Amino acid sequence: MATYRDGGITAAEGAAELGVSVRWFRTLYGRYLKACAEGRVECWEPSRSGGHQRQSVPDEVSELWRRMLSTDPPAPYNFAASEAFRRFEYCVDRATVRRWAQAHELAHPLRKPRERAPVRRWQCQQIGALWQLDASPHRWLGPQSDMSSMLNMIDDCSRVLTGTRLYPRECLLAYLDFIPRAFELYGIPLAMYVDYHSFFFTHIPGNLTYLAETLRYFDVSLLYAPTPQAKGKIERHHGFWQNRLPSFCLAEGIRELDPANEQLDLLREHHNRHETHREIRMPPQEAWEQALKEGRSTLRPCQRDPWWPYLWSIRSQVRIDADGTVPLEKQRVKITPTYRRSAIHCRHADGSITYLAEPPGSGGPPIILYRYENATSPPWNV
Repeated sequence: MATYRDGGITAAEGAAELGVSVRWFRTLYGRYLKACAEGRVECWEPSRSGGHQRQSVPDEVSELWRRMLSTDPPAPYNFAASEAFRRFEYCVDRATVRRWAQAHELAHPLRKPRERAPVRRWQCQQIGALWQLDASPHRWLGPQSDMSSMLNMIDDCSRVLTGTRLYPRECLLAYLDFIPRAFELYGIPLAMYVDYHSFFFTHIPGNLTYLAETLRYFDVSLLYAPTPQAKGKIERHHGFWQNRLPSFCLAEGIRELDPANEQLDLLREHHNRHETHREIRMPPQEAWEQALKEGRSTLRPCQRDPWWPYLWSIRSQVRIDADGTVPLEKQRVKITPTYRRSAIHCRHADGSITYLAEPPGSGGPPIILYRYENATSPPWNV
């Protein structure tokens, strides 16, 4: 070190003599200079290196990473690290996956630098005060798959993903299936942040859309975002899933929406509980539980009354003919009692159809006139 300080050798020559890297040689030199300044250069000795402590990657993790990084598009490194922990409890960071990919010639091509994000919008201080809701069309099962829509919903305060689900297309029945699932899991929020889609907004003053009327029954109001950038929290999660889900489905051989939704529930739960959010610097579920402990919650419990399945259906009034029959698909069925002149036709998300005597909110329990269960698949074009 004294020779290097006097200029007798270069850093590369000193590193070669000690058998260390140039970077570690410069680190040792800094410690040497500190010892000189403190007057203990005569007794100074370099500390021992920790040595090579990198663990070998287990075979099952290597096979998982090989499948995930061999798809087109490949899975992100952070997603590969997350899956290794979720499936095998093998905890690593994305840099370890990147080094493994480089060693096995599976590294990603370099990406262009991102543009600086716009100014972040304020966030709510209470969970349940605002949930952001949006849909994203994409080829979610891989580049060669058909287009489908993902419905996403996130709590503005804690960043917990309260719902993520794939549907063949964005339609009213998809929302009527998606929203109550989140209410049953997490509770009922005060407001939902949406765009000016016709499902949520009507240009007729004083009128509400069908979905807004249904949400008003639970005292949930709608707030409208003027631009996509205004609801950036949910928009960023569209990109989050677009980077992960197609490569995941290709690696696991998933070609249908139903098995993809089963895996989505597991991935969403793992993300909420174990992946640190870069803005709040903790997992979303931890932020959720912390808000509950501090009393920062406006959520209301979801209490399913007898009208629950009929509120989340597409309802229309139909005329009962003189013979007591009503239209059902391409046929007519007879209902009882026959003295009624009209009935409420309810089309459910599972494909079933119910005829009620009165609409929801008319008082008393629902009176079922006829129930049709033999539906093949939900009509997602409604």
